[in-house]
Amino acid sequence: MSNTSSRTLRLLSLFQTRRYWPGAELAQRLEVSARTLRRDIDRLRELGYPVEAQRGLDGGYQLAAGASMPPLVLDDEEAVALGVGLQAAIQGGGVVGIEESSVRALAKIVQVMPSRLRQRVSSLAAMTVAAPWSSSTPTIDPGDLASIAQACRDSERLEFSYTANDRARSDRRVEPHRLVLLGRRWYLVAWDMDRSDWRTFRLDRLAVPRPTGTKFVQRELPANDAAEFVRAGIDNLPTRHIVEALVHGDASVIRSRIGPWVTVEEVDDARCRLRMTSESLDLVLATLGRAGAEFEVVSSPAVIDYAREWIGRMGRAIDRYEQT
Repeated sequence: MSNTSSRTLRLLSLFQTRRYWPGAELAQRLEVSARTLRRDIDRLRELGYPVEAQRGLDGGYQLAAGASMPPLVLDDEEAVALGVGLQAAIQGGGVVGIEESSVRALAKIVQVMPSRLRQRVSSLAAMTVAAPWSSSTPTIDPGDLASIAQACRDSERLEFSYTANDRARSDRRVEPHRLVLLGRRWYLVAWDMDRSDWRTFRLDRLAVPRPTGTKFVQRELPANDAAEFVRAGIDNLPTRHIVEALVHGDASVIRSRIGPWVTVEEVDDARCRLRMTSESLDLVLATLGRAGAEFEVVSSPAVIDYAREWIGRMGRAIDRYEQT
């Protein structure tokens, strides 16, 4: 929110506490000059707030006699976004120290919402499990978030497009169970109808969620709660190995043999440095083998341990072949 917008909201809040404010005191409270205050007052008038000015050395500003604060007008998306933002703040969505005030604000806003919007915001609160965790801050569409929450609450099947970790895109049909907020990242726990198993979906990788209107009977989740299920899935993700090796060969030749997905940097005329990141040690060893040259593993030690296992299996295979 810009400084101008923040001051406008602050001005409205101050006028709700008392109608008349001396100009100097009001400027001091807002930490602005008298000229900036006058511009802010003009902005309020343009928005329809009847602010009167009393001129002179001790002049000030007040709402017109008998006037009430005009209602705040929000469209549907703005109202839902406001409810989502307050709910995220209550559940530790990345803003520290505002949980209590967010509860009060959310209660006031939900009271005056039309029933159709109140239902969407309430479903978000009921269908979300918060579990604080440190992570990045991906962008989530608040309308999608509310729509998914409502599908969870109403036990309504959901369809969406999903981009996996390897960037493969697929269309998914699920029976949504719960939304989980881990730190600042949102997850959907759902039964994947095509894979006949429970799955966790990151909402920042999910696109165009479409409730189908088809109801279903909730299944029993194989965990105490949805937050535990998501945490267990994250803890069991494959380990990503960061590998560095010194290869004895010309950099351009080695690069042509192993492909563009591995970083190859020239060290000197006879050696190059190879760097890669992979969840598969089999792929790492296969890549080093394709280099077709002597090499030294700089990191990680897991590569050496796995290479010993490979050598053992191959040696035993050779022995069995020679014995036949």
